[in-house]
Amino acid sequence: MGSHRRLAPTGFDRGATAAVGLFSVAAALLGAVPATAAPQDDRRAEVDRLYTEAEQATEAYNKAEARTDALREEVSTAQEAIARQQERINSMRDALGSLAGAQYRSGGIDPSLALLLSAEPDDYLERAATLDRVTTHQAGQLKELQEAMRDLAQDRAEAAGKLAELEKGRKAVAAHKKTVERKLAEARRLLNSLPDEERADHARGSRSGRTDLTALGGDAPASGRAAAAVAAARSALGKPYVWGANGPGGFDCSGLTQWSYAQAGVGLPRTSQAQSGAGQRVSLSEARPGDLVAYRDDASHIGMYVGNGQVIHAPYPGAPVRYDPVGMMPVSSVTRV
Repeated sequence: MGSHRRLAPTGFDRGATAAVGLFSVAAALLGAVPATAAPQDDRRAEVDRLYTEAEQATEAYNKAEARTDALREEVSTAQEAIARQQERINSMRDALGSLAGAQYRSGGIDPSLALLLSAEPDDYLERAATLDRVTTHQAGQLKELQEAMRDLAQDRAEAAGKLAELEKGRKAVAAHKKTVERKLAEARRLLNSLPDEERADHARGSRSGRTDLTALGGDAPASGRAAAAVAAARSALGKPYVWGANGPGGFDCSGLTQWSYAQAGVGLPRTSQAQSGAGQRVSLSEARPGDLVAYRDDASHIGMYVGNGQVIHAPYPGAPVRYDPVGMMPVSSVTRV
């Protein structure tokens, strides 16, 4: 029976064996990572992205809605003015018609013959002078009527343009509304697909969600009206986020700040972008309670600074009005109203 000598492993064999060992270890490590971790992280990131885009679309909706409301008032005012102007023109026409009829009835005889036939020549001359003045007055009225008719035609053309713009604005509002609803529905679908713990983690995120800070203290409000606005914002804590809403039952981000300052007797524009330019810009280090803090490069989110490094804001659907750190997102501007 022949003996079989065992050959010593070559360098290649040893490398292959080591490689197999490394692959085995790597496989074991990969096997230890939950297969769903990456997809869940992706879904959370996608939810955040959709909420951000929905908020941007909400601000576009608010802007279109505010413009549509303003146009609606302008059209209504223009139509009332046109109606009044038409009544004035009708009255002027009636007056001119009466004068023209009187002239026609009294002007059928040659003036020299009428003077000869007149029993009272002095009375006739007086009436003739009066008639001459009436004719001059009538010419002035006719000119005034013509100018009024030109103005009326111009006002009607402008009103027609505003009506067309109003219709265009209504379509824009409807389009933005559909965009918001679609993105929010997709965000909710993705959020509901996460495990309960993942949903809870997302709800916490980088935003504390603390609503128990009833007295932040430390910083003094910039003014009495700022103090009143802060008090109003605090009274809204816990109210739901409702996109396109500006209180008092629910709010979106700019709706909350607009409503809060309205309680202090101050009118703010409807959108966060417009609100960020509705006062004096200050640095974040100079922020005082009542200042408006706008976020992201496009200022598509806004909150109210309330002191102690905190803001009150309406975060996103499903999250109520609450306190959060002022640095929860990149700050684009701080505005003192």
